[in-house]
Amino acid sequence: MRLSGESLRALAVLPARIGSTRLARKVLLAETGRPLVVHTAETVTGASRITRVVVATDDAEVLAAVTEHGHEAVMTRDDHPSGTDRVNEAAQLTGEGWDVVVNVQADEPELDPADLDRLVDAFEDADVEIATLAAPLAEGELETASVVKVVRDDAGDALYFSRAAIPCADHARDDDVAPGLRHVGVYAFRPEALAAFCALPVGRLERTENLEQLRWLEAGRRMRVLDAARAPRGIDTLEDYRAFVQRTGVERADSEHRTTNPQGGIPQ
Repeated sequence: MRLSGESLRALAVLPARIGSTRLARKVLLAETGRPLVVHTAETVTGASRITRVVVATDDAEVLAAVTEHGHEAVMTRDDHPSGTDRVNEAAQLTGEGWDVVVNVQADEPELDPADLDRLVDAFEDADVEIATLAAPLAEGELETASVVKVVRDDAGDALYFSRAAIPCADHARDDDVAPGLRHVGVYAFRPEALAAFCALPVGRLERTENLEQLRWLEAGRRMRVLDAARAPRGIDTLEDYRAFVQRTGVERADSEHRTTNPQGGIPQ
């Protein structure tokens, strides 16, 4: 039990399976010089409120790649129906009492570490069982089914997640319409809520929208939705990954330029 004034102990788990459907062996792609999963682990390690970062995998090659780059990884069962179930097993394997368990997809290297800190801080509120993130929708995303939308109540808890255009303003009574929000698929749980989530049966809404988080809402539970500083760019296709590689190369070149030329002038 956490004593008053003590910091929350937060474990971040990155579920990483090698059998990605749309992009084979995605988490091990390493055109930048480091596997994608390692980039994500580095990002999560940059969050000041995360106590420990663990990659959870069922593949020996992923395990080796992560540990070779100095990060922690654990082997989990190969029959988990979802990444959340893998996170739950990994949290139990660590053998420590955590206040918060954060589920970060292994293919999200461009998350803002401050957003992860914001997720952990949400659990200072004793009423929060699960928390996630949302950011403003970009132009054209409201009608895009691959972009998950969320609407929330006045307390900041999720009312519904959907691939459909929510909220729909076609019949709005005036111009004061609720803003559209893009769901950022990072979740933080109290350990008991994580176990309860994994024990719930798959709900009809979850099957209908193919959105796992609807299981919790359909069971009548609450999920806090926090504002993210930015929505990271997803890496689902080879084109997405190549764009990430290009962005990483530009950032590295800019960093090297600032280091060798701190005054910002033209190098001699």
